[in-house]
Amino acid sequence: MSITSAIVLFAVIWFMVFFCVLPLRMVTQGDTGEIVPGTHASSPADAQIKRKAKITTYWAIGLWIVIASTLVSGLLTVESIDMFNRMGPGSGLPQAAG
Repeated sequence: MSITSAIVLFAVIWFMVFFCVLPLRMVTQGDTGEIVPGTHASSPADAQIKRKAKITTYWAIGLWIVIASTLVSGLLTVESIDMFNRMGPGSGLPQAAG
């Protein structure tokens, strides 16, 4: 895995985790009763973006280590997820007898 691939993998994981963390413990303006004019009642009263970005970073680092080490070790390859045998007979996988 090149450094560019590692950075792209981390960025994808980070944003996926971030979108999962964003709605957690959200308090809306409607819940607090203090709706700012021009916003919806479902807008967050205090988004806590800095805190959620830290949580996201911790989780993303852990997930990235697991996923990157699995890819680098060769436990998971493109040939290992070829369910329909589209890679051809020289893919390195045992062929079904018959």
